[in-house]
Amino acid sequence: MTQATGFAKVLPRFIAIEGPIGVGKTSLAKRLADTFNYQVVLEHSDANPFLERFYQNPRQHALSTQLFFLFQRSQQIQELRQDDMFAPLRIADFLIDKDQLFAQQNLDTDEYDLYLNVYRHLTIDAPTPDLVIYLQAPTNVLLDRIQKRGIEAEQLIQLSYLENLNSAYTEFFHYFDKSSLLIVNSAEIDLVSNDDDYQQLVDYILSVPTGTHYFNPRQSLL
Repeated sequence: MTQATGFAKVLPRFIAIEGPIGVGKTSLAKRLADTFNYQVVLEHSDANPFLERFYQNPRQHALSTQLFFLFQRSQQIQELRQDDMFAPLRIADFLIDKDQLFAQQNLDTDEYDLYLNVYRHLTIDAPTPDLVIYLQAPTNVLLDRIQKRGIEAEQLIQLSYLENLNSAYTEFFHYFDKSSLLIVNSAEIDLVSNDDDYQQLVDYILSVPTGTHYFNPRQSLL
């Protein structure tokens, strides 16, 4: 198991990992949590009873799927807030901000207005991560990874949906300025099974200053 030793700086107290479906958020969150001894906070997509129905018929099941995720994530954020007195180091595989990104992609105008009304009434006060790691990959790479990991419901995802979602993530993080941001080109690396690839990222996290930065490991080896 790869371990980080001789830390070059104080670790961020709260890291969030984001990116489109299939990019490897959860796997990386678990591995970093193990390396840095963080408490890991994970999305539980498999707990959403509407998700498979959404992949089968997006138009019919978009609102129920989105509202379930909104309530689930808001509950997780409340639990994070309640635990603040203990100030643990945390890493999450989602940002609550991305909930609206998905809602904009999936809902029609009236549904989106209803969603926003519910969102506002939940008065979500999410803690701001010290560092956000945004994993990027081309749509064809995402689709290949989705197919290889073999989750049955995800095999129904349409290429066009994935392309639109990937574009929405790119635009979202182009303007993101709420915290330090590390954009990782993950197209040609394996952060789960390849220890060298993973260690490069760990070393970069430990050395990178605040602000927005780009990590292109293959380019750095040229």
